[in-house]
Amino acid sequence: MPFLDHDLPLQTETLTFTEKIIRHLRNTFTKGLFVVIPLGITIFILKFLFNFVDGILGPHLATAYSYITHHPGYIPGLGMLSGALVIYVAGLAAGNIMGKFFFHWADSVLARIPVVKSVYSSSKQLTQVFKEGRGAYSRAVFVEWPRQGVRAIGFVTAEVIDRGEPYIVVYVPTMPNPTSGFALFFRPEDVHDSGMTVEEAVKFVVSGGVVVH
Repeated sequence: MPFLDHDLPLQTETLTFTEKIIRHLRNTFTKGLFVVIPLGITIFILKFLFNFVDGILGPHLATAYSYITHHPGYIPGLGMLSGALVIYVAGLAAGNIMGKFFFHWADSVLARIPVVKSVYSSSKQLTQVFKEGRGAYSRAVFVEWPRQGVRAIGFVTAEVIDRGEPYIVVYVPTMPNPTSGFALFFRPEDVHDSGMTVEEAVKFVVSGGVVVH
């Protein structure tokens, strides 16, 4: 069978220059997020542990640094702009051969460090779940949790039969930390359609309810 039916006109998508720029920025930024998030979570946890242990000398070292460099000030918003730039650059790097080689090498290095590997591996698995949402969850639903009359967003992960009774397994994530949650068994009549796709529900959870479709 031929790959194309030459009797049918090809449908080509025509984009304006602005639309191409917006698509490039969106796709590159998305790639950068899934590179930076595992590293960011790992660095955040390691930084917390370091600050906890080094909390006595930390303030004195910061004072000494400010005294030597004479630059104790901080420009509001600079951290946010720098973070966005890092994510964008990471997305660009993840899209070329050298960048893929570097991140593959970094993965193998981080996976061999005793303390780092558990944190990095877990955070990377989490981002993969959200990145491949539709493959991990079949649909997004509403369930009454933690009490009757309160609706929570959940993701259907399986349907099982227990002692002849059908149940739907729903993973209900917690906000603002979606890495934790509850795998709960509900009767089919207690599981209601949310009206959201899996991708929309994931955005809703990650944003803490700010992003609503």
